[in-house]
Formats: sequence, C-alpha cells, structure tokens
Amino acid sequence: MTDLKSGFIAGLAATVVLSAIMLMKGAVGAFPELDTIHMIAVMLGAPALVGWIGHFAIGTLAWGGGFALLNVSIPGDKQIVKGILFGIAAWFGMMVVMMPMAGAGLFGLNLGIGMMAAVMTLILHNVFGAVLGLVFASLHSEISA
Repeated sequence: MTDLKSGFIAGLAATVVLSAIMLMKGAVGAFPELDTIHMIAVMLGAPALVGWIGHFAIGTLAWGGGFALLNVSIPGDKQIVKGILFGIAAWFGMMVVMMPMAGAGLFGLNLGIGMMAAVMTLILHNVFGAVLGLVFASLHSEISA
C-alpha cells in the first residue's frame, strides 16, 4: 500500500471520528456558534451538505494526503506523535486562515465565545491527529502506542 493511499485512509478514519464528536457536540447544544460545517458551506455559498463534503475532502484528501507526503519530515518516533503534531499544525492553519475567511476572526475570537473556539478546535485536532497517526501506523504494521 502506498503512503499516499494510507494517508487517505487514515485521513478518512480521523475525519469520521472528528465528525462523530462534532455531531455529539451539536446534539447537546454545546457552543452552537462554533459550527465548522456551516462555516464551510457559507464560504462556498452552498447548503450544509456541501459543507460536509468539503469537510470530508479536507480531512481525507488534504490532511490525510498531506500527512503521508510530509510524514518523514514530521518530528517524532511514533506515528501517533507525528499525527498529533500534524493536527496541531492543521489547527493553527485553521485558526489563522480559515476562521478569518469565514468571518470568525483570528482564532475564532469574533464568534462571541472567547478562547473556547480555539481551545475546543485544538482538542478536536489533537484527537484527529492521534487517530490519523494510529491508523496510518496500523496500515504500515507499526506498533505505536
């Protein structure tokens, strides 16, 4: 299996886990101001379904593929560590590029929930990165704990 294919599979798995957490957050009504699917859809001028498609494309293709391509350059001996570091880098990009593009301001400070947008998305990106690294490692028969 090529590294790129492994990255795509790991990216998809991580995106599924992240999406499940996002859906649970929405189901309990926690921080409705932080709705990344809606943000993506609005930026694209499209319905929520397109936001979900964009979300999965970013997580699977951009982040999963990017992780595979950059893997040898990411510090760490274990893929889980590499995944978490990659997740933090993706989070930072979201905070300084995507959030302002969506009108939420740097680190989501315009959402009206203070630093909670930054903190919550950092936690989510750490979970994403951990799953990304673990699945990537499992596809390469590595033992990474």
